[in-house]
Amino acid sequence: MTAASVWSVDPRTGKRREQVAVEATAEEVDSAVREAHAARDALADRAVRAAFLRSAAAGLETAGALLIEVADAETALGPVRLTGELARTVYQLRSFADLVDEGAFLDVVIDHPDAAATPPVPDLRRWKIPLGVVAVYAASNFPFAFSVAGGDTASALAAGCPVVVKAHPDHPALSELIAKVLRRAAAGHGLPAGVVGLVHGFTAGVDLVRHPLLAAAGFTGSVRGGRALFDAAAARPVPIPFHGELGSLNPVVVTGAAAAERAQEIGAGLAASMTLGVGQFCVKPGLVLVPSGAEGDGLVKALTDAVSDTEPGVLLDHRMRDAFLAGVAERAALPEVESPVTPGAAGAHTVGAGFLTVPAARLTGAGGAHEPLLQECFGPVTVVARYEDEDELAAVLERLPGSLTATVQLSPAEAAGQGDAAGLLARLTPLAGRVVVDGWPTGVAVAPAQHHGGPYPATTSTSTSVGGTAVERWLRPVAYQNTPEPLLPPELRDGNPLGLPRRYDGVLER
Repeated sequence: MTAASVWSVDPRTGKRREQVAVEATAEEVDSAVREAHAARDALADRAVRAAFLRSAAAGLETAGALLIEVADAETALGPVRLTGELARTVYQLRSFADLVDEGAFLDVVIDHPDAAATPPVPDLRRWKIPLGVVAVYAASNFPFAFSVAGGDTASALAAGCPVVVKAHPDHPALSELIAKVLRRAAAGHGLPAGVVGLVHGFTAGVDLVRHPLLAAAGFTGSVRGGRALFDAAAARPVPIPFHGELGSLNPVVVTGAAAAERAQEIGAGLAASMTLGVGQFCVKPGLVLVPSGAEGDGLVKALTDAVSDTEPGVLLDHRMRDAFLAGVAERAALPEVESPVTPGAAGAHTVGAGFLTVPAARLTGAGGAHEPLLQECFGPVTVVARYEDEDELAAVLERLPGSLTATVQLSPAEAAGQGDAAGLLARLTPLAGRVVVDGWPTGVAVAPAQHHGGPYPATTSTSTSVGGTAVERWLRPVAYQNTPEPLLPPELRDGNPLGLPRRYDGVLER
């Protein structure tokens, strides 16, 4: 059988740009994984890893103009957005290089023998080691930051794990270019090309997660696709960790006091957040709980005005466009759902932003017809649910699935501690991995304290895919007991020869 061609497609026209590659066969997937597995020892030196990551960042900067041109041609996300995303990706690579240099992620703990303890403590020395080859499933909506050189790849390489990336079909030409940049950076530090593998094709993605030498996987995409791969990872003879980001509703609660005081500001902010990137952000606010009555009416009016002024946009591909139109039509047809600004087709290749409204009472019953309103609809649309009182608000919150974020808009008095704002945050915290107050969830800072994850279906694990602690996904702890010092890794020897942050007989060394 002839392998299927992989084409670069312009989403603004639906036309093919160029043939980029062919879908990988099972043999080619096997070869990529085996080359990555053979490259593990080459990544053992932390200094080399850090230098490699910095060279990769510099290489992306050097090739930036070409990369942005190709990314825009394949995604229609625009040069301004893509320039910022590339800068974020470069910063992320350098941040992980700094983390590798520091070494705290190794979590070194040393306990010397204590015969007087009950039970007696032997000599124990614990640290974390890389899992092995990591599969990275690239995202459609972030061609730089969550794709070939994105956070999963950067954190895995920082941990000392080679990667094999399954390219996303929406930006295959860009994926090939970025893989070449990474491999050139690797070669500059004596690393084999196998430290970064790249394969194309749906079947290749399935073959990849089933490969016996694969140690872990990171995924960003749909609930359906991610759950299928998650189940495949769990069904292997030797199950592996699967860190998937699947789908997120990202609820927003607007209090009555906030709506009364800041309706115009909140409406404009919500419109900007829900339409950012044509609504294709994983943290787009998809459900907004707004009080009924005059205060909430003012907010809906402000949202109507702001969304009406939003220009139509192009989604990442026509499959997503079809899914968006079908999803909006399904939701708009439900009883008591209204559409102050109707989202939908705005041309042969574009879509217009809009929003739906519904009485919150329609969302409080489990398994009802309005269940689709509690599911992510990818694209420039949100649902505004009007609640009558605090009890109805609480009933809706109890029905919500896990999300990456949960947001609350408060009045200044509530933000200062008056009323039950703390109680509201306590109800939102179990729903999400990041709670936002008086802001919007779109925009995920790359920072040590960041957490980008949440209860299922937002993610399949409790880990983050953004920030320094993302490296923890690709490590496992090992303790050495009564091991002679010459046989220990240098990181675990007395005297701290590498100057690492360590916990030494209960005391944190710096």
